[in-house]
Amino acid sequence: MLVGLISDTHDNVDRIEQAVSVFNERGVVLIVHAGDFTSPFSLKPFEKLRADFVGIYGNNDGDRLLLRDRSKGRIHCQPHKFTFSEKRIVVMHEPDLVDDLASSGHFDLIVYGHTHRAEIGKINNTLMVNPGEAGHWLYGKATVAVVDIKKMEGEIISL
Repeated sequence: MLVGLISDTHDNVDRIEQAVSVFNERGVVLIVHAGDFTSPFSLKPFEKLRADFVGIYGNNDGDRLLLRDRSKGRIHCQPHKFTFSEKRIVVMHEPDLVDDLASSGHFDLIVYGHTHRAEIGKINNTLMVNPGEAGHWLYGKATVAVVDIKKMEGEIISL
């Protein structure tokens, strides 16, 4: 069972559309957005997802009320903790507490963004994934990630 991860889309609708296509082609069942949608109009491409969707606000997200409304309440303040397929997941934007949370053993998967750098790591049994920047504005490389939630293995995908 695959979970799609995306972050730092920063209004790049073309790249969001590419990401949605990749997620749909891979048959992901849940998409997790680790923040920095930026504007509510950037949610439009997510309407074509054939999967459930959850996200958090990042430091660049402007109109949070409209983002919440347009997402039908699926965008939350960070950190957002939830359980999916018996896995404990936490999503945050800034990475400041990632290692500490992983070391705590309270989570199976930690999803984060903000740095715009794709990374996959593991501390003990906790998988930590930053899908990088889907918007490609900062480093010019658009990436997303998928996690096999049963095997707890991640993969970075270039768009």
